[in-house]
Amino acid sequence: MKTEISTGTPATETLVRVAADAILDKKGEDLVVLDLTEVTPLTDFFIICTGNNSRQIKTIAEEVEAKVKEAFGVSPRSVEGLGDMSWVLIDYVDFVVHIFLPDTRSYYSLERLWGDAVRMDLPAQV
Repeated sequence: MKTEISTGTPATETLVRVAADAILDKKGEDLVVLDLTEVTPLTDFFIICTGNNSRQIKTIAEEVEAKVKEAFGVSPRSVEGLGDMSWVLIDYVDFVVHIFLPDTRSYYSLERLWGDAVRMDLPAQV
């Protein structure tokens, strides 16, 4: 059973979907969206995925930025991690995209750290 995103503003929910679709378009793996609205005032959602190598991580990050900008004219507040490409963080204030290499994702285990957050399922990409 799919759980629709039902919190946050409609614009934020749409942006999260656009970012998730961009990740899937570039073959990002193990996509997880955490709804943090009841857990922290810092942001509404974490989008977490894995890229298999630094080139794919860079491609995913570029696609997320391009698709969100195209859909809403929104640029990230900051982008971090482009230097070593083991963990790229794209901060859009209302949601944050985390793109990891597999070992880095396992080490930091954000899903475990934010275990109180509701895990959201997005509809499969058409």
